[in-house]
Amino acid sequence: MENIYQRLLKISHKKNAKKILPLLAATIATTIYGINHTVAKIVMPIYIGSLGLVLLRVLGATIIFWTISLFFKTKPIDKKDRFTILKCGLFGMSINIAAFIAGLDYSTPVNSSILIIISPIFVVILSFFIFKNKINFIKILGIILGFIGAMILILTADSNSSIGRNIPLGNFLFIVNSISYAYYLIIVKPMAEKYDLITLFKWLFLIGLIFNFPLGISQFLDVDWLSLPLKQAILPMVFVVIGTTCMTYFLNGYALSRLTSTEVAVFMYLQPIIGVLFAIFTKSDTITLTILIASILIFSGVYLTTALKSRN
Repeated sequence: MENIYQRLLKISHKKNAKKILPLLAATIATTIYGINHTVAKIVMPIYIGSLGLVLLRVLGATIIFWTISLFFKTKPIDKKDRFTILKCGLFGMSINIAAFIAGLDYSTPVNSSILIIISPIFVVILSFFIFKNKINFIKILGIILGFIGAMILILTADSNSSIGRNIPLGNFLFIVNSISYAYYLIIVKPMAEKYDLITLFKWLFLIGLIFNFPLGISQFLDVDWLSLPLKQAILPMVFVVIGTTCMTYFLNGYALSRLTSTEVAVFMYLQPIIGVLFAIFTKSDTITLTILIASILIFSGVYLTTALKSRN
């Protein structure tokens, strides 16, 4: 009996050891996302405009993924999938990124950290209209709570804050970002199952670059690149391009391949916590009672709309 117990204990330790690296990868990716809310805000609009930063982000990611693809055998995109890939690039790497960066320019790191978590609610809503997925009473309640929390942040925000230039507009853009990202998650899933990550991302970011180029080229060319300070501008920009855009995709991909969907879903709640704490710690933003109440409503709404799905 003791030998059997020892063997079971060893097997349990081995299984837990195999999860350490995936959990670490998911934690690092979530931390990068959380910190990005404050870091990206540092360079806007002082050193580069929001649309210029969007162009820099997709340009950098396009160069990196296409360079990596030269060293790996990638699969060509089937003709029947090209329109879907085009939509993924438009909603995932163009509208999604542009709305988030522009929203962050107008709003604050704390608001972006909180509103970014509302995406799962829109996934449920869009899945209802696209795939006719059923929505029960609990999920409807979650959707209502999430929207009430989001509307509180939009309607009660100070439009002339010293931290955000136009917080109501910025918060509205975060909602646009969440809707776009939710639709992207729905349509990209079959593509992610069919193609390797390098093939998928090199085309998606190239499409995002094409869409964002005419919007951001003016602000991109206005930047005095040779005069940018290292600490205040160059390093944050490098973090946004390499850390937020490239590293997180690889880290999340690795984590998803080795953890259950329920385990990965836990990290969805960690990102806004890290984002808010980092913003407060660096004195980049503050939190008020109104923001706290809105956060509780949004967290509750997301939990109710995703909890049953995760358990299933």
